[in-house]
Amino acid sequence: MLVLFAIVLTDLIGFGLVVPLLPFYGTHYGASPAEVTQLMATYSLMQLFVAPIWGRLSDRYGRRPILLLSLAGSIVSYLWLGFADALWMLFAARAVQGACAGNIAAAQAYVADITTPETRAKGMGVIGAAFGFGFIIGPAVGGALAGPDPLNPMLTLPAFAGAGLSGLAFLGTLLFLEESLPAESRRSAARVGRLTAIAQALRRPDLRLLISLYFLIIFAFAGMETTFALWAKEQFGWGPSSVGYLFAYVGILGAVIQGGLIGRLTRRFGEERLLLAGTICLLLGMLGIPLASRVPYLFVATGILSIGFAMAQPSIASLISRRAAAHEQGEVLGVSQSAGSLARVVGPLVAGFLFATLGRDAPYFGGALVLACVVILGRQLVRAAGAAPVAKKPDDDHERAAIRRSS
Repeated sequence: MLVLFAIVLTDLIGFGLVVPLLPFYGTHYGASPAEVTQLMATYSLMQLFVAPIWGRLSDRYGRRPILLLSLAGSIVSYLWLGFADALWMLFAARAVQGACAGNIAAAQAYVADITTPETRAKGMGVIGAAFGFGFIIGPAVGGALAGPDPLNPMLTLPAFAGAGLSGLAFLGTLLFLEESLPAESRRSAARVGRLTAIAQALRRPDLRLLISLYFLIIFAFAGMETTFALWAKEQFGWGPSSVGYLFAYVGILGAVIQGGLIGRLTRRFGEERLLLAGTICLLLGMLGIPLASRVPYLFVATGILSIGFAMAQPSIASLISRRAAAHEQGEVLGVSQSAGSLARVVGPLVAGFLFATLGRDAPYFGGALVLACVVILGRQLVRAAGAAPVAKKPDDDHERAAIRRSS
């Protein structure tokens, strides 16, 4: 688990270097607010189509080869971004990175391979902590490399740094990461098409509800994420470095929750209640951002938002994983990643439209409305969990193997 954490962290530091700066990349080449959100959504649009494929391939061939392929694609995309000299090249680089984005679903499936249902949320929290630490270090370093000037940022250095970090993650995977999926599980992986896999997952009521909740949470969060730099520029006159430092602060809070507290919180309250509590915090934080007239108030609002996401994300990933059999972990988690990718396509587009037509605060009030619906559905999930035990689908042999590997 420590090796996987180090590999994912290294890759996500590179991801964090660039993502908060993408609005500045776009505006540097004359992109409108709507085009900026389209640039952010391009990655997720490509990921939407390929995530179940990567997940199914990881079930069939193992997690390690998929991690290597996806990291190689990240290196190419960052280099393309660094050499870009026109807006279309930014879109092309983001499309390549999205098409090769099989690392998160494969990493989550890796965690599912080496954990039991009881320790699943804690394991997913390790991946979430890598996200958190990646967004501690990445945005701060990326903002420093890009400089404080919002009109003339230095955009090549963060992209090349991201390529270098993905290269380190590739070498770490190649040299130190052992395969987690037993050969017998790979042989029993289902050979179904992408659309069939999605249909099979959505026909199961428990998975359908969880994937819908995941979609709505990411929809609201992605809308905030993609418009925040534009909002902060208008509200406080912030440049890349200020935005990067705030994202680093958000990452610190997320890493503390997911890396140190999520296991204990899950054991005490359960994934369903933790998901509900996290969604309520997301709702409060989303409402707080447009009401923040001063920087300290903004830090309070984004802190609450970060804590909420840190509780909700590993909880829902664990619940989805626990409802999948051993031979379909990658496939089911890939379907959930596709739902998240679709949310990251639609959410930024809707947020960009609201930003351009109704003003800078509109995406956040709209996101809060979506999260209010999630709170209502989450309460139903908590009631259902209290009425009946969670069905555990993984087979006994897989569970015994997972216990041996995690001990």
